[in-house]
Amino acid sequence: MEAALNNIQLEILKLFSTDQSEEDLKKLKSLLITYLSDKVVREADKAAEIHNYTRDIFERWKEEHFRKSA
Repeated sequence: MEAALNNIQLEILKLFSTDQSEEDLKKLKSLLITYLSDKVVREADKAAEIHNYTRDIFERWKEEHFRKSA
C-alpha cells in the first residue's frame, strides 16, 4: 500500500530540494523538534485544564503501571 505525502511532507521536500549544509540540517531538525515538543506540551496543558488534572494526579500516574497483562 502506497501512502500519499501530506502537505507538511511536501513542503519539507521542497525546502530540501536545494543543497543544505550539515549545520543547516542540524539547525532545521532542532527547530522542528522544538516546535513539535512545544505543540505536545500545549496539547497536554489543554487536556489537563479540560479534565482538571492536578499535579497530584500526575504524581500518582508516575507510580502506576499501565501495561495490561497478556
